[in-house]
Amino acid sequence: MHSRTLRSLGLFSLLTLLGACATAPPPVKSPETYFKEGEAAYAAKHYEDAIAQFKKVKESYSNAELSAQAELKIADAHFENGAFIEAAAAYEDFRKLHPSNEKAPYALYRLALSNYNQIAGIDTDQTAVKNAVHYLEMFLAQYPGSEYAADAKAKLADCHDKQLAYENYVGNFYLRTKKYPSAIKRLNEALQRFPGQPGLADTLFNLEQAYQKSGDTARAEEVHKRLEAEYPAKAREAKGEEAKPAAGKGELPMIIFKE
Repeated sequence: MHSRTLRSLGLFSLLTLLGACATAPPPVKSPETYFKEGEAAYAAKHYEDAIAQFKKVKESYSNAELSAQAELKIADAHFENGAFIEAAAAYEDFRKLHPSNEKAPYALYRLALSNYNQIAGIDTDQTAVKNAVHYLEMFLAQYPGSEYAADAKAKLADCHDKQLAYENYVGNFYLRTKKYPSAIKRLNEALQRFPGQPGLADTLFNLEQAYQKSGDTARAEEVHKRLEAEYPAKAREAKGEEAKPAAGKGELPMIIFKE
């Protein structure tokens, strides 16, 4: 009886030990180990896994420099994963937390790119274009000698092209819907905002049409003379031609714009 009791107690202890082992949490690793695992996952393009490991580095609160690197890596992983909204937020957080960090210029540049990569079609919300312009201009003002400056300038020029194309799109919409005062106002503002842009040929073309259809032939003639002087090919196209939708586009969608 005594031996049987001992065997039962031994079995119970063994089962208890095995159960404890089965439910024991995984061993805690060092921040350096988590960071290396994050880098390995990032290199393998397993960006979600990389983010999870880099977050563990942040949550360790034991190495400020390594935590800052992990924060930037999280932003980079979001960016490479195509999650540009999350990337923009992470780069912005890094800039606010580490304004004097040597990677601050890089973070601002990538913040601008995160917004640039969210730009969609001309008939969609233009917030991403505005934000991209804001951060690209900020970057070039603060870091004109940066290795990323050339690319930032090219993308800023592209954003300005897109902004003017949108203004022409809206102006043409007003023109086609016979809202001539709105078209004239919008197109004249575009002329002031985007001097020297190639797309101003379309701006002047539409503006001439708007003045002509509103009955202001004198202003229409002034605009046509400017069109001839600055964009002669477009001026030849404008002679005797009504404003038309782009080929293959059909009718413009019914969109409400702020006048």
